[in-house]
Amino acid sequence: MTLPLMPKATAVWLIEKTALTFTQIAEFCGMHPLEVQAIADGEVAQGIVGYDPVANHQVTAEEITRCEADPAARLKILPQAHPAPKKGRGARYTPVAKRNDRPDAIAYVLRNFPQLGEAQIVKLLGTTKDTIQKVRDRQHWNSANIKPRDPVILGLCSQTDLNAMVNAANERLIRDGQQVPVAPAPEETETV
Repeated sequence: MTLPLMPKATAVWLIEKTALTFTQIAEFCGMHPLEVQAIADGEVAQGIVGYDPVANHQVTAEEITRCEADPAARLKILPQAHPAPKKGRGARYTPVAKRNDRPDAIAYVLRNFPQLGEAQIVKLLGTTKDTIQKVRDRQHWNSANIKPRDPVILGLCSQTDLNAMVNAANERLIRDGQQVPVAPAPEETETV
């Protein structure tokens, strides 16, 4: 259940300005009814200025009136008009020991998942478009030693993240009416 912003201040306002029961206020604000009663008695939350949930678009005046008329009714919070933006993962630190593995992972992704765009590879592996282009064109300073290796096994991304990126790219191709490429069969590794 979503709680209103600043629940104690909202409870103070509802106690002062409405005829709602302590139970109704407590359930709306995510508090215990005795805590709401203590606020009403002035034992708790002294000096807290009431926060108007109607003016801040958390509940409507009609909803409050409906619940005042029926003590068994419960206030319903309005859905947020502007939900908080989801935070991205941001820049990812790659330990020095794994930095030389990144071109191998880029080569693997380019070969096995050609439907992924550069921006998706950048996000997935924490690399740059310049590095991707150099690996693709075999212009990388270490291109003679690059061997395509699975980024999940190298620890550069999770299988869940890789699958999500591939599914998103496949859906984009289907939406655009293009054919989804089939990944090549895994090569057998030589045993020594």
